[in-house]
Amino acid sequence: MTALTLISKPDCHLCDVAREIVETVVADLPEGEVEIEELSIADDAALHAQWWEKIPVVLIDGELHAHWRVSADRLRTALTAGARA
Repeated sequence: MTALTLISKPDCHLCDVAREIVETVVADLPEGEVEIEELSIADDAALHAQWWEKIPVVLIDGELHAHWRVSADRLRTALTAGARA
């Protein structure tokens, strides 16, 4: 299973867009293939210190995939490549 982490904050329009893209892409994949976790920099000082300038941030299996703007095509490619590996 692939772990996808979305790091966001409340009242962030780019975060809302990123969340929609993540949900849409993951919905097109086989059920149970990707586990989504969303974390907020508002709830975690360490996350805030690391990512506050780059949110929204998408991590795939703990590795940075994207920040600021998330591409559905690029995310789909990364998630399907991870499933084949």
